[in-house]
Amino acid sequence: MNKKAMKHPGPLRVGLTGGIASGKSLVADSFARLGIQVIDADEISHALLAPGAPLLASIREEFGSEIFDPNGELNRSRLRRLVFDSESCRRRLEAILHPAILKELNAAAESAEGPYLIMVIPLLVEVGAADMVGRVLVVDCTVDTQIERLIGRDGIDLALARSMVAAQATREERIALADDIIDNNGSPEETDRMVATLDSFYRQLAA
Repeated sequence: MNKKAMKHPGPLRVGLTGGIASGKSLVADSFARLGIQVIDADEISHALLAPGAPLLASIREEFGSEIFDPNGELNRSRLRRLVFDSESCRRRLEAILHPAILKELNAAAESAEGPYLIMVIPLLVEVGAADMVGRVLVVDCTVDTQIERLIGRDGIDLALARSMVAAQATREERIALADDIIDNNGSPEETDRMVATLDSFYRQLAA
């Protein structure tokens, strides 16, 4: 195992990242079916923004009440449009969310069990979180595929889909940090086969 992989306590940490709608969840689920623990930054983010969560007060103070429903719950759709329409708003939201998410991710990883674990960090490149993991696994697909999947998945228009993709690191920036790459332009079955190969490899590294 290389020095980077050895510097964290506990199991080998594999940071799974990729552009929006690249298929990170598909890959993470495939690893989970092989018995590997998965820690997902998006799930942590949702918990941190659940009704009654302390961070909501900071969000309301920063962006106002218009992004909240009458019952006091955060309207994630309104927030998404706000931050993807304005880089300044996005940066302000990231300054609130990212430190808290990374703290929870690290705490979860320190208590993880198994030969290795998958840490799903969509913005791993953007937040400089590569040092948190032992290996970086990039789920890759074409930008056209991302946009097509985004429109179909979220029911958004082409302009918003393009702005969401453009707001993230480029494919080239992600690949430059990658130790391993899964090409997710093909079928789910092909992706499962690539995951199985990496699973064997990671188990060997961890041993």
